[in-house]
This record gives sequence, structure tokens and C-alpha cells, in this order.
Amino acid sequence: MLVLTRADVEELLDLDELVGALARAHEELSSGAVSMPPRIAALAADGLLGAMPAYLPSAGLGCKLVSLFPHNTDRPTHQAAIVLFDPANGSPVALMDGTYITATRTAATAALAARLLARPDATVLAIIGTGVQARSHVRAFSHIREWAEIRIAGRDPAKAEALAAELGLVHAPSFEAAVRGADVVAATTHSAEPVVMAEWVAPGTHVSSVGYNAPGSELDPALVRAATIVVESRESSFAPPPGGAPELAGLDRVLVSELGELVSGDRRGRATPIEITLYKSVGVAAQDLAAAALVLTAARARNVGLEFDLEEIPA
Repeated sequence: MLVLTRADVEELLDLDELVGALARAHEELSSGAVSMPPRIAALAADGLLGAMPAYLPSAGLGCKLVSLFPHNTDRPTHQAAIVLFDPANGSPVALMDGTYITATRTAATAALAARLLARPDATVLAIIGTGVQARSHVRAFSHIREWAEIRIAGRDPAKAEALAAELGLVHAPSFEAAVRGADVVAATTHSAEPVVMAEWVAPGTHVSSVGYNAPGSELDPALVRAATIVVESRESSFAPPPGGAPELAGLDRVLVSELGELVSGDRRGRATPIEITLYKSVGVAAQDLAAAALVLTAARARNVGLEFDLEEIPA
């Protein structure tokens, strides 16, 4: 088994390759070629541990174990490990840090959705939040197009101002100031209360939401009702907690498109320049495997990581 640390994963995961791999993975997912059961979770006193297995023809067989402890202050709220297996015989072949992969694949998939759904003339991006996902989104979205302006807003204005200064971006003094006039809005918070209100969002805006705090939401319900909605997987997005998106409760799933259907051309994304589009993410195992497979291929090519024979480790 090849063991790869977080530093290894950060070095090996190429963001441009990842966006392409995610597009392939989602096309496979929507075509029915992927085996991906709904995630399950064990609840602890202050958080949960989720298990996310999947098989993809393009990426192989594996499982992510991810913990969510929202009150963490000295370490990430999301922490993960990914194990890959040989799809021919079931032998474990790699163990790698999944925390960086989770953050990066989430932002990269949101960037892929924006590439497919945002107006061609979109130039102003608003990032809502100041945590790990905010940083990942700035990096990922910068790979899909040139932005004339990227705004940052957070619940703590001082923290948002510091992050904006660090990244060379524009500090917006409030959520409303960030959203109004933006062409693309990326919500990346853990808020259980809406931080993106419908009345702030102009016609033609693309909105992305990766935050999760069921049964609450970082999105105004009126915004969700007004938008053309795209998800990773209808099965996953409409599943009960801890898998599904509470924002979609009560909506007709037939009217909701999957990202892979947009990639393949089976469904249309944006139809008019004035409609509001919404990508609502819950995170799926296919994304983790797509990223992990890239890391493993790069590690083998560069001879990175530590090899262990599990059968020879003394009991």
C-alpha cells in the first residue's frame, strides 16, 4: 500500500487536470456507470464520521472516511482519509490524506459548474465566507476565467478584510455589498441562516452553494425557488440527512439537472442571459475518487510516498 501525506497530495494534485477529471466523473455518474451508494454517518457528541464509497470506470474503487466537527477551532472542521483499492482483486493499494482533496475537489467542481452555467460575459465574482473553502474557491475559480474583480465577504469583517488583503482581492463590508452587482456568487459558509438573499441577486447571476448545516441553509429559500438548479446527483441531493440538500426539500426532482447531464449535453444549462442559475453541492464520492486517482497516478510517476506491505507488518 502506498501512503501519501497531505504535503504529498498538495504537491501532486493538478487543478487543471482535476477539473477535466471531475467532468468525466460526473458524466459517468449521470450515465449510470458509477456505483455510489448514499453516504452513511455515525454521530458523535460534537460531530459525525461519514463513509463515502464508490466505483468509477475512469478512477477505480475507493472509499473516503470524513469527519465533520463544526466547532473545531484548532484544526479543520472537515478531516478525511481516502483508501483506494485494486478494482480487479480488491486489494488496498493506497492510503492518502483526504482533507486537502475534499477542499480542492469541492471548489473545483463548483468552478466546473460555473464554467458551464455562468454567462460568458461574467466578470465579477463574489466569495461569501472566509474559511478553507473560500480560499479553495478563489484558486479554483481563477483557473476557469479572468475576473475583473473578486470580492470577499464574511461574518467577521476583520477576518474578511485580512483575507482579501492577503489574496489581493476586494473586501466587501457586508454580504449584501458583495452579492449586489456580482455576476457569480459562491457561498462557502457553514451558516444555518441565509447569507445570500434573493433580492440581492440580479437577473443573470450564477450562484454556487457548497455550505451545509442541515436543517438550515446559507441560501434564501426564495432564491432557490427562482433559480434553475443543477446538482451533482439527484439521488444524493434529494436524500435525507446527512446526505441530501435541505434546500431542495419539496422541489420536483425532475426539474433539477445533474452536472454530468450538462457535460454530456443531455440537458441544457443556462437558457437565457437573464435567468438565475444555482449549483447546489452536497459532495459525492465520485469527486473524491476522481481526485485521488490523479494523485495516485502522479505519485507513481514521480516515485512519491511510502510503500508498506500490510501482510508483512508484525502483529
